[in-house]
Amino acid sequence: MSYTVVGMAAGAVLAWATLSYRFWGFLIMLVFLAAGALCGRAAEGKLDLRGIRDALTGRRSSS
Repeated sequence: MSYTVVGMAAGAVLAWATLSYRFWGFLIMLVFLAAGALCGRAAEGKLDLRGIRDALTGRRSSS
């Protein structure tokens, strides 16, 4: 099982408690799943966090 799947499962477990809040719980669950997937991709080494930071701070652009 990859770290991405483990991260998404952890996000789903954390978000499960928010499901009782209906629509907002669903949105929070999506945020947790995305965060878990990003953490899993970073742990696998398939996500360049420095590149993302540089793009957000304006040091690097896509052009």
